[in-house]
Amino acid sequence: MRTVWTMGFVAAAALSFCFPDFIVFRFTQAVIWAIALLGLVILCGTSGQFSFAQAALYGMGGYSAAILGSHPPFSAWWGFAVAPLVGYAAGYGLGRVAGGHSIWTQALISYALAIAFPQLLRWRLIEHWTGGVQGLYLDALEAPGEIVSPDRWTFLIALTLLAAGVVLAINMIASRSGRALMAARDHDLAAAAQGIHVEHVRAVASGVAGVYLALAGCLSAFQFGFVGPTSYNFALSVQMLFGLVVGGMNSIAGAILGGLFLQFFPDVVAPLGKGLSALLYAVLLIAAIVAMPNGIAGAIARLIARARR
Repeated sequence: MRTVWTMGFVAAAALSFCFPDFIVFRFTQAVIWAIALLGLVILCGTSGQFSFAQAALYGMGGYSAAILGSHPPFSAWWGFAVAPLVGYAAGYGLGRVAGGHSIWTQALISYALAIAFPQLLRWRLIEHWTGGVQGLYLDALEAPGEIVSPDRWTFLIALTLLAAGVVLAINMIASRSGRALMAARDHDLAAAAQGIHVEHVRAVASGVAGVYLALAGCLSAFQFGFVGPTSYNFALSVQMLFGLVVGGMNSIAGAILGGLFLQFFPDVVAPLGKGLSALLYAVLLIAAIVAMPNGIAGAIARLIARARR
């Protein structure tokens, strides 16, 4: 599997030179979605928690890069170092508050953060840093010596971060920490009886998810060149949850499939018209969830297992 993953990422990087920039731009967004969903795989799939705060954590990453880039002497490139730290701190703090409660309480606490974050960005005391309702603009990432276009360069950076994220997620899930997370997910009282600090391991999972989401938000800010309060609303959190469920919340591959789904599936129903396409989108989502409870990745795994019999 390690060879398969390596070949897949190398092939994706090579194929990016065969397509025009506007196609590469769209695949970059799919990769960014996949990075964000990787964090949700660890948070929701491995540790069994629930969150609506992903839009806020995503936005924290975007604003980290934008604030650093618009206030000298810092460079927007520092966002790649600061965004994971901000994401982990916010995710860990949220996990400490919500991790010891039921899944419904976790949903309410994270919902409060998702609703409060866009309002916080408009707060007059900090609007000098956040840009208030007008947001902030960023310059595109440019390759050294301009050897490739900014869109292609952003794609290669995003693909590299996705590859690193996949390696980290696989190793984490297979480690003692991953087994502790799954034990706390399956039965928190039994896990506590075995000496696992349930609230701490859940907070760590929430922090790691915050790292992925903040990095994805940082990349998205560079790609679109803008961050604003309306970009990180509650609908974005729900959209990520849809991608997670359809792709497969218990699978690393499900995060990548979910990213591709979020980016390209709307194109399938868009020709049907605005009103009908939204209805068909919702119906197909419900049908996919009912027909594939483990997502697309789970359905593919079942087909492969059936073919081997």
